[in-house]
Amino acid sequence: MRSRSNSGVRLDYYQHLVHKTILTHQNPITGLLPASIDQNHAWVRDNLYCIMAVWGLALAYKKTADMDEDRAKAYELEQSVVKLMRGLLQCMMRQVDKLEKFKYTQATTDSLHAKYNITTCGTVVGDNEWGHLQIDATSLYILMLAQMTASGLQIIFTLDEVAFIQNLVFYVESAYRTPDYGMWERGDKTNHGWPELNASSIGMAKASLEAIKEMDLFGSRGGPASIIHVMADEISQCKAILESMLPRESKSKEIDASLLSILSYPAFAVEDLDLINLTKNEIISKLEGRYGLSRFLRDGYKTPMEDPRRLHYEPWELSVFEGIECEWPLFWTYLILDGLFKGDKGQVMEYKEKLSEVMVKGEDGLPLIPELYTIAADKVDAEREEPGSQERSPGGKMPHMWSQSLYILGCLIQEGFLAPGEIDPLNRRLICQPRPDLVVQVSILAEDLYIQDLLKEHGIEVQTTQEVANIRVQPARVLSHIYHHLGQNKKLGLSGRPSYDIGLLGTSQLYTLKGQTFAFTPQFIDQQQFYLALDNELLVDMLKTDLAYLRYNWRNLGRPTVTFPVSHNMLVGGELPPALLATLQKLISGYTTGVGIHVGKLEEFMSTSCFTSLDFLYLSDESPVSDADEVTQYLDTLLSPTFPKRNLLSMPRLGAKRSSSLSRKASFRVLGSVRRSRSVFVDEHNLPDVKGDRVPDVRHSPSMSKLRDGSGDIDCAELVEHLKDTWSLQEQADILHYLYNTQGPDWETKINMREGVTVVMLVGELYEKAGQLKQWSIVRHMAGMLRKRVEDLAQAATDLLVRQKQLSVGLPPQPRERTITHPLPPEELAKMIYDSCGEDSSTAVLTQEILVYLAMFIRTEPNLFREMLRLRVGLIIQVMVSELARTLSCTGEEASEHLMSLSPFDLKTLLHHILSGKEFGVGEVERGGGNKSLSIRKMEKEEVTGMSRLRKQVTIIEHNDKLRKGSEEEFEQSMQVDRQGQWLRRRRLDGALNRVPVDFYTKIWNVLKWCQGLSIEGQVLSSSVTQEMTPGELNFALRVEGILNSIPQPEYRQLMVEAMMVLALVADTDYKRNLRGVIMVDRLVADANAMFLSELKSMFKDEVDSNTVEFRTGAANICTDFYDSAPSGRFGTMVYMSKAVAQTLDCEPDSIADCTIA
Repeated sequence: MRSRSNSGVRLDYYQHLVHKTILTHQNPITGLLPASIDQNHAWVRDNLYCIMAVWGLALAYKKTADMDEDRAKAYELEQSVVKLMRGLLQCMMRQVDKLEKFKYTQATTDSLHAKYNITTCGTVVGDNEWGHLQIDATSLYILMLAQMTASGLQIIFTLDEVAFIQNLVFYVESAYRTPDYGMWERGDKTNHGWPELNASSIGMAKASLEAIKEMDLFGSRGGPASIIHVMADEISQCKAILESMLPRESKSKEIDASLLSILSYPAFAVEDLDLINLTKNEIISKLEGRYGLSRFLRDGYKTPMEDPRRLHYEPWELSVFEGIECEWPLFWTYLILDGLFKGDKGQVMEYKEKLSEVMVKGEDGLPLIPELYTIAADKVDAEREEPGSQERSPGGKMPHMWSQSLYILGCLIQEGFLAPGEIDPLNRRLICQPRPDLVVQVSILAEDLYIQDLLKEHGIEVQTTQEVANIRVQPARVLSHIYHHLGQNKKLGLSGRPSYDIGLLGTSQLYTLKGQTFAFTPQFIDQQQFYLALDNELLVDMLKTDLAYLRYNWRNLGRPTVTFPVSHNMLVGGELPPALLATLQKLISGYTTGVGIHVGKLEEFMSTSCFTSLDFLYLSDESPVSDADEVTQYLDTLLSPTFPKRNLLSMPRLGAKRSSSLSRKASFRVLGSVRRSRSVFVDEHNLPDVKGDRVPDVRHSPSMSKLRDGSGDIDCAELVEHLKDTWSLQEQADILHYLYNTQGPDWETKINMREGVTVVMLVGELYEKAGQLKQWSIVRHMAGMLRKRVEDLAQAATDLLVRQKQLSVGLPPQPRERTITHPLPPEELAKMIYDSCGEDSSTAVLTQEILVYLAMFIRTEPNLFREMLRLRVGLIIQVMVSELARTLSCTGEEASEHLMSLSPFDLKTLLHHILSGKEFGVGEVERGGGNKSLSIRKMEKEEVTGMSRLRKQVTIIEHNDKLRKGSEEEFEQSMQVDRQGQWLRRRRLDGALNRVPVDFYTKIWNVLKWCQGLSIEGQVLSSSVTQEMTPGELNFALRVEGILNSIPQPEYRQLMVEAMMVLALVADTDYKRNLRGVIMVDRLVADANAMFLSELKSMFKDEVDSNTVEFRTGAANICTDFYDSAPSGRFGTMVYMSKAVAQTLDCEPDSIADCTIA
């Protein structure tokens, strides 16, 4: 008989260790593993981690088998793995109804359960009795299913199970916008049952989607029906959100050891090596101790200070856990695996030695890893005085099977029984490797021969859509309808893909269906959607943005192919607009916005493009098609127009006179009603002196009830007659607005003696007509009356929210201003916007537009949003009006109308200037049809955002020596140099954008440690929040932000921020002990303003007495000159703030001032 080799003996040892510590507890019927010996609950996550060692051992036996017995052991171990994976599958499939509901609700009560009964696969606790929504656990199942299937295991047996896994993919696709309870099952660290957006869950979801994408669950014996499809845009969303959150785990956890699972094995979710190292270093530096790593800061689990009688913690008691958190050896096993995958022997040996010191010998001498190490109650004080000085004792489960499994897996790799690639057959470990430069393929198509000839005149050779015979070109909405059928299964009650959104990565592929090839145009080009696609400049700008997006986010095999059609709607006066023509010529040159471009025919790209099969459309029992002819018929139904085109209103003619006129009373009440419905206004303090005797228009939207009350004395038939005859789009808009609000949208107009023609139908016709003529003010107002919603609205809001930004819509103050803290369904979000804007439908539509642009910017230029936590759209709109009024020297009413009349591209440009702090100019351009409108243009001079560089400001008032001697003339000259209005504008912009200095919130946390609280406008930020929250916790920043947002005037808010910064600087000096009691910040600002005014009045005493000098009062009764002073310098705001603080705290003002301006 052949003797056993050394490697075989060693493998047998690990097989014995696995059997004794893990497999001996596996249920023989379901295959599930209990959390501990005395418990019958099987956690999904724990089971998956525990079975990894069994899977790895099976692979090792298979690889090094030197006896038939080894092959048998490999098979036995593999079947144990398959049994457990199928056991978990059965548990989840029993809850298929919850899976279906969750796709549409994302409600915690509709989620799959986190743990099941080990013997029955049934539930063990109710929907509301546990934090079941744990996306990382479900994602880990998908990830391991993909890896194990790729290694050769057959886990999925039927097409019904394939359909379930496909819907499980839909379940986790929304991870980037779905708050869950995370790896520790508690959500917010107070354990009150509040779910959070967790980076570890998003990272695991991203990894699972990438792993299962295009995976055949039947292995080599499968076909098109057993392939899992994943939308690449969902993966890209997870990637963007994950990178924006790290190294933070969630709002309440500034760092968490669970992130180790996504930085390295098993997820390998992060692609940025620098971000990986930063996050890992943060974890080790803040959480590592002598016995392992704490889960997160102020984790009370199993500590001697925890009250075992309740699951939750009171917010004030979290600070008692600081420094005595339990330490988990588990995380050293992650770091060992990380070192093995990186080939870092030093890291492996370091943590192997640390782990060996905390392992416990079992009864049979086997090494066991305890769940955690806890400190004794009598050693708490000593441990707090000198962290790491006290001995700890093992606690929790023994052994901790999760830790034991990862430890064994690491040993198998270290001793050479496994190569890292064998437990990662999908090569996820290579995710950080650099990729070759991407070339984007662009196919330009002409709508017909006329446009083809126009392009040819400019040297651009293209095909028409009819000439591309063997490839069918369709709009993105067709692809979204097709994907709706993916995953449908009548037997299981599964409806398929819930979302109708198709992103750029989805439309940049070619598709096959029943032998036909399809190309799809990007969604932003679809002019049947919102009016944004009607603006050529915005269209080409979005094209450039999307090309850059492809460069950074394309991960598929083959090159991306963008199909760009040129249609008649893009022409201006029958000619190609310059912006479109220049962009097309730039594409042909082969390079634009840093992206390599190859322009050609679609047929030329067949061999280099990425292809995806849509054959799932006819393979399921619920398929709407069965052959190629039915495919054509089905697509034709999707492309049928949704409403008939009418020509009931007169078309505008240049120089034409209207044939009828309204009565004087009707003219007074009806004409101008659209303009009067605007609710955006700017008060007199927010505008410079306007030319002439005009004064700013200060008003709110008139109540529509007043219009209705007085509608009885106006002949509506006269209005309809005038509506039919007038060629003025503005008059048509005014009349329809009046009829809509007095008679209702469904009132029959009987225009042209036609029956069934309602007001809303005419509004729709005017919307289309104004869109063709680029009359943007009318377009926006009609869109609002039609209650239109941007298709990407919910996605845009989600893009902002998941990047840790809060949103508010509506004009301040509350209750008109509504705050959005979590993603909402599209209809609910649109309703909130329309409700917050009241009867001003134009502003409601403008709000949607701005949300879309903000989302574009945060995806492409995230630096614009640094140090911003809440984006107040209503306030941003007011500042845009104010900026236009300042630039054009016009009234608030005129500026509001100018804003509404800007093209979408110019509105986006203006918003970018405001976000970046750049100066802008206003010019006049022709929009076609003889119409002229304002255009935003860039200026060379740039202004740097003020508060973000507060401590770096230099004195800009010249001749300080002369000023100190009281030279009034020099002072007056220095106050009127080019900077007049500069600092008021800067403060207004920063306040409207809620921008604060770097590390502002951490500094305020430090201030609260020394005083009892900060009072702002009657609201107190109590020092007790430091007991609840850590300095870097996002929840603390949001608490501070909530207090500051009670101030409606943006420039006044920024003065509050400056005053708080002075207090923060005091907290860094020896005077911090003077910070006591509740400090009234608004009182500090008022005192600083009074000192400023007093000094100016003493300098200009004669002029003040003779009334030749007047100091204007601005927002909150603060002098406008104080608002317009630089932070530093002789007359800087910080100087007076410092004096006010010194006076309040009874300390030396010079030391504070020097510290402030340094």
